[in-house]
Amino acid sequence: MPLNPLDLYDVASALTEEERMVQESVGRLVDDKVLPVIQKCFEEHRFPRELVPELAGLGLLGSSLQGYGCAGLNAISYGLICQELERGDSGIRSFVSVQSSLCMYPIHAYGSEEQKRKYLPDMARGEIIGCFGLTEPHGGSDPANMKTHAKRRGKDWVLNGSKMWITNGAIANLAVVWAMTEEGIRGFIVEKGTPGFAAPEIERKFSLRASVTSALFFDNVTVPEANVLPGVVGLKGPLSCLTQARYGIAWGVIGAAQACLAQLLDYSRTRVLFGRPLAQNQTIQVRLADMARRITAAQLLALQLGRLKDQGRMQPPQVSLAKWNNCRMALDIARDCRDMLGGAGISAEYVPVRHMLNLESVITYEGTETIHQLTLGRELTGLSAF
Repeated sequence: MPLNPLDLYDVASALTEEERMVQESVGRLVDDKVLPVIQKCFEEHRFPRELVPELAGLGLLGSSLQGYGCAGLNAISYGLICQELERGDSGIRSFVSVQSSLCMYPIHAYGSEEQKRKYLPDMARGEIIGCFGLTEPHGGSDPANMKTHAKRRGKDWVLNGSKMWITNGAIANLAVVWAMTEEGIRGFIVEKGTPGFAAPEIERKFSLRASVTSALFFDNVTVPEANVLPGVVGLKGPLSCLTQARYGIAWGVIGAAQACLAQLLDYSRTRVLFGRPLAQNQTIQVRLADMARRITAAQLLALQLGRLKDQGRMQPPQVSLAKWNNCRMALDIARDCRDMLGGAGISAEYVPVRHMLNLESVITYEGTETIHQLTLGRELTGLSAF
């Protein structure tokens, strides 16, 4: 029996019935709803907001959280959700990742009971969209050097500063914003329409064009004490959110790589050059085999990372290794597929160039490749180089 070229080590057989059902249901959503529209959305620089109710209807928003209308799925199920969504487009996976890991997670982990009840059920239904304000214009890799600040004024806080490269910003109903205070870095829930708060969209992107990216500006924004996350002070809060998001990315990019390889396999079998299919050339087969090797390694790495997460044993350096390895794998495969398609590779009719452009962002956000390399270096040596 021939092997599945996109799952050579039969990872599917290692999944539970529930995990397979999650993957299959999300895969159908991607095939039926995402793929028919995503090319045009990318070309038009438009996020397909009409898909939000579909995503919410399957329980994909905050899917790994317990209670408050969330699905309570395990970590591997969440990874498979990300993988299938990114098979469609990184922008769709980014939307779900930000909503789930960067906005709902900190409210669930560090919010008051009142905050959880007020926001999480509506966020799970897609009726409230969130964004995550950490990165600042002067440098995203050094969050401790934060310029955005909040000062107490009576029972309220006054927030000033700016954030940059914020997914969902312009369409968000609330922002989970991290700001420096006299006590250290704290999290604030800033609702859309608050005087002094603006979230203009960033235009003219050549990556993640089917995703909304914004700047956030805070000019004497008054935030009530009830909107401060009480459960955390310091960088632990935002970094824990990034760990959740990076975990999903490590799975998601596998889907992008699979989409590129699947299309290239079809193309190479039907494209005839010098009297034979392109796939019959040794050089082409070597390159295809190398892609399959890289995808297989990434799948097994993600699967074990998910098991560690479900056991409560996952550590941030392990997430860094997976994010670094799998993003590099996916970007290299997308680039190579684009090359092997020849002139057709630059056409949006084929998926590799879209995934390639998206992955240039994915390999950068949630920790650049270098940051993850240095995180592993610190773990190996016990010495910090940054």
